[in-house]
Amino acid sequence: MTDETVCGAPGVGMTTQSESRRRLLPGPIVLGCLLLLSLAGARYYAEPIAERVRDPLHAWLKPSGYVGQSAGILTLLLFLFMWLYPLRKRVRVLASAGRLSRWLDVHIAVGLILPVLGAVHAAWRFNGLIGVGYAAMLLVSLSGIVGRYLYTHIPRGRSGIELSLNEVETQRRRLAQDVAALSGLEASVVDAELSDAVSVRGSKSLAGILVSLLSQDVARWRAARRLRLRLARRSSTRPLDRRTLKRVARLARKQIALTQQMTMLDATHRIFRFWHVAHLPFAVTAFLAVTIHVGVAIGVGMTWFW
Repeated sequence: MTDETVCGAPGVGMTTQSESRRRLLPGPIVLGCLLLLSLAGARYYAEPIAERVRDPLHAWLKPSGYVGQSAGILTLLLFLFMWLYPLRKRVRVLASAGRLSRWLDVHIAVGLILPVLGAVHAAWRFNGLIGVGYAAMLLVSLSGIVGRYLYTHIPRGRSGIELSLNEVETQRRRLAQDVAALSGLEASVVDAELSDAVSVRGSKSLAGILVSLLSQDVARWRAARRLRLRLARRSSTRPLDRRTLKRVARLARKQIALTQQMTMLDATHRIFRFWHVAHLPFAVTAFLAVTIHVGVAIGVGMTWFW
């Protein structure tokens, strides 16, 4: 994953991945609680269906039980909430309802929670229609991770709007100047040190483009680490402290990322368009399966609250 989640517009600044992680803290907490709950009920979930009915936990953890049914209701509500993000992108009335990048953060966090929450509702057994719906939901979640990865390789402002190449170049030059000023090296020396991380491969296949993006992520980390080690080893009357070295490495990674994004922009757009085409059918399939499942469950009275 890249170091930046959304590149900021010139004069506005950047939203870094560490800031994104802080914003999404409730997501990992909820996910951790669900995994702990699943671990606590592991004995029940491992039992055959015929033996579960005699287990004291059955009234709580079965799909229509107190915990299982509650997890199902929450799964349905969150699943419906997930569809607000595409509406936010397309409906102008919602344009003032928060930054698009923030909506995407919440959308992804919910998408990671849903498969585990749905598994708790299904008591970790996936048969029949619910199995189809769960498989589609899992594919949506996994494809969402890929989509987020591709999204971070398209330079955007804090609002989520894609930046122009001129804006990206201006931001890249500003970062280069900051790295040179902090490190004490000439800008040309810094550029030469980081240039190895930027390479453009002529692959036209979608898999080749994705491999190029992944390899550039690794190259970016190595180049920033190499620059940091060089600065740490050099003899100077005023050596850089550890905090400054970390800041130089962070800014260097951002500078390289912007350069990489510029060189791979057309290819990234191509694979991102393909991802949109593939992501939607999974989401629609999951929606239909969940809707039918909920309708049947309510129709036959498989609930504890009525």
